Amino acid sequence: MRLGTIGVWAPQLRSRDQAKVRDRAAYLEGLGYGAVWVPGGAGGDLFADVDAALEATREIVVATGVLNIWMHDAADTAAWHAGTRRRNPGRMLLGLGASHASIVETVAGRPYVKPLSALRRYLDALDAAPEPVPAGQRVLAALGPRMLELAGERSLGAHPYLTGAEHTRLARQALGPGPMLAPELKVVLDTDPERARAVARTHLGPYLDLPNYSRNLLRTGFDQADLDDGGSDRLVDGVVAWGDAETIVRRAQEHVDAGADHVCVQVLTADRRDVPLDAWRELAPALLGGVAPSQRAS
Repeated sequence: MRLGTIGVWAPQLRSRDQAKVRDRAAYLEGLGYGAVWVPGGAGGDLFADVDAALEATREIVVATGVLNIWMHDAADTAAWHAGTRRRNPGRMLLGLGASHASIVETVAGRPYVKPLSALRRYLDALDAAPEPVPAGQRVLAALGPRMLELAGERSLGAHPYLTGAEHTRLARQALGPGPMLAPELKVVLDTDPERARAVARTHLGPYLDLPNYSRNLLRTGFDQADLDDGGSDRLVDGVVAWGDAETIVRRAQEHVDAGADHVCVQVLTADRRDVPLDAWRELAPALLGGVAPSQRAS
């Protein structure tokens, strides 16, 4: 499965209007990105959006970033994946995640108990399905050591979210040389520090209240003061790449140099409803031509 070095993590690929999903996926493929990541943490008809993106494209890999295991029955997921991969061989990557207690309990209405064990059971069910989901066609949202270990053992690799290059370095050490590592990188294409950080904070705020993310940030060198009030400048600058295209290329390269095989950039805008067509277009030649692929031994 060829994801290339750079992909796009795009909430704009979730829509009740499937025509918009198809148009945006085709636009991103036309720009040359290697993969698009379709978020699924809040549930909804993720399958339809992924299918729409695949139908509108020919070569780009479409990944779920990620499917919430508490909101989709494993048997249904395996059956859908089997049909989708037959229609689109080599282009469907199933990202899976255990989500967060507040989301699972309020949105899915289910108790959030032992997420690592729950994800193991989900993988067992995918393996036992009439048409199993191959380990090489799935990836796990993983931050901490035990989840990274599971990702390396039972999937293609790990897809960390809301992390800096230091976490990428630690994740590569935990995974070893073989598994894929595909961190998400938030970016703001703006050189004004005050404005760029303000945009970043509007997106970071809700995540900093989720223990899975806050614990990981504390584990990777930040302290509690960095997490307060929407995030300190130090935190914002550590997990969000802001500036001109050249700066964002450098920040993506930091992840690759730390051990990432693929970096999926998420463009942040002041208005979450915006579709950042111009930013995707401006960043494409810079990132695709400027980020050197990983040279690590496999």
